[in-house]
Amino acid sequence: MSDPSPGPTMGEIIARRLSRRDLMRGPLAAAALSALGLSPAQTAQADTPPAGAFDFPELAAGVDATHHVAEGYAAEILLRWGDPLFPDSPPFDPQNQSAAAQARQFGYNNDFVGFIPLGEGRGLLVVNHEYTNVELMFPGLGAINRRSGPVALSPAQVAVEMAAHGGSVVEIVREGGRWRPVLGSPYTRRITAETPMTLTGPAAGHPRLQTDEDRSGRQVRGMINNCSGGVTPWGTWLSGEENIHYYFLGQLPEGHAEARNAALYGMGTPLYGWGREHPRFDLARTPHEPNRFGWVVEIDPHDPLSIPKKRTALGRMKHEGAAGLVNRDGRYVVYLGDDERFEHVYRFVSEGRVDPADRAANRDLLDAGTLSVARFDADGTGRWLPLVHGEGGLDAAAGFASQAEVLIETRRAARCVGATRMDRPEDIEANPATNRVYVMLTGNPGRKPEETDPANPRARNLFGHIIEIIPEGGDHAQARFRWEVLVRCGLPESGATFSTATTPDGYFGMPDNCAVDSRGRLWISTDGNSRRSTGRADGLWAIETEGPRRGTSRHFFRVPVGAELCGPCFTPDDETLFVAVQHPGESDDPAAPSTYETPATRWPDFAEGCPPRPAVVALTRKGGGRIG
Repeated sequence: MSDPSPGPTMGEIIARRLSRRDLMRGPLAAAALSALGLSPAQTAQADTPPAGAFDFPELAAGVDATHHVAEGYAAEILLRWGDPLFPDSPPFDPQNQSAAAQARQFGYNNDFVGFIPLGEGRGLLVVNHEYTNVELMFPGLGAINRRSGPVALSPAQVAVEMAAHGGSVVEIVREGGRWRPVLGSPYTRRITAETPMTLTGPAAGHPRLQTDEDRSGRQVRGMINNCSGGVTPWGTWLSGEENIHYYFLGQLPEGHAEARNAALYGMGTPLYGWGREHPRFDLARTPHEPNRFGWVVEIDPHDPLSIPKKRTALGRMKHEGAAGLVNRDGRYVVYLGDDERFEHVYRFVSEGRVDPADRAANRDLLDAGTLSVARFDADGTGRWLPLVHGEGGLDAAAGFASQAEVLIETRRAARCVGATRMDRPEDIEANPATNRVYVMLTGNPGRKPEETDPANPRARNLFGHIIEIIPEGGDHAQARFRWEVLVRCGLPESGATFSTATTPDGYFGMPDNCAVDSRGRLWISTDGNSRRSTGRADGLWAIETEGPRRGTSRHFFRVPVGAELCGPCFTPDDETLFVAVQHPGESDDPAAPSTYETPATRWPDFAEGCPPRPAVVALTRKGGGRIG
């Protein structure tokens, strides 16, 4: 609903928000300099200092059938779909897949990657397996347009799909400068769409989480479409369930108690036919089952027998990530993005404080705290609006009978309190070195001119932008914050605002995941460049956030055509950067859907009779040393 009160004109907003730094870059630069009586040469020395935060030779942008990394660096595949994880894992046989084999092998599309050190040169790699591309997994299906609806698969193929979802915990060791998985490690674990889990926190046990299979409303099988996530200081893995609507068949009739909620989360647009084999994924038969998904899952990688917990206090949405940090008062703060057009940015602040000396004391820290949603105001300030039952209109009159219902319907609660609707909030990371927070907004082609606002300033936003949040007083639990647009992404002709020091290879669009290294430097991975005709594949860019070179982007790594880059994750010494390559071989052309038989790309793991496989890649400096 639009605000009927008079507000500033767009011209006033632009004047208010455009600083000199914004004015001096992008397509407005030449006109602005002319109006000031200056030439680009007169400002070059001030705006383009000789040295920056990154010293790697910039990689050329482009699109081809393999991956590339900056000169002087190595890119080595560490784990691929189907690789064995246990001593008894069967060898990968793409022509004869089975659910039993897949449950003992590395899963399919890998998004979030986290690293938990175990000592010098050893650690646990935790990886989300977001979703499956059946047209690239199963031979003989032919060309498939995945957006046209569920593909008719056999029960055995559905079982393979379900086993390929979830996540993996893998011990890795570095020997001779190269990382390898440790087969037989006591930590190794596969989590799938069938793994038993527990619902915890304020919504656990609520009637809207109860089903015929689980009358308690506290036990659920599996996690699905797990996108990005985080690693906590006490060594657990947070995994966010994202596009849960893809898995549920059918629609609820108008007037059904769950119809409004189901529609708000996109139910009725499935890509998977699991509901044909499993009643829990059929809305008509199990209408409460979707409410049991869309949560942040906490997993203990140190204990392969532990039961994963779905932490309902962090809200139900299409979670892109769950990255956090310890606030200066000891409370744990998690930043969350709801990855869909016109959705919101969230923050959770724990009630209790992190105990660095007692790992067990933090076990249920994420079950109690305050979830808030962001409002970005035109003057460059913002406010975190609590999503607390009984406050801000979140009461019985608005259809919320309890805090549990606020959390089950987090999206509707955010709209009720007046949060800003954003251009696809994806990964959000806090920089411990500066206390600033970076929000990846991938884009929103559906935003109309009359729907623009200061935090989402472009209509038909094809290329996305990045927002920087500055907590008041550096305190991440404060209600107020300041904000700026760090950069509008894309090519210069699209209205991008990278610094003038950015080369043509440094432009990128569709920011998705991000990482902050130990030196406080920001790295951005992308999803969708080739689909937007940018003349470049997706990949990884380093971007400067401080000083006169703020907004300068530099290209480091790129993936094969059709692939998406996810999961940038550094080891604590910055000597290895793990990245995840999803769906290599997927077609970007809806008129020519990808197929198993004719993959669109061949990169180093290609073998005859098998399409390119999603993989985790380890990036290192040749001869050793820190990345970048």
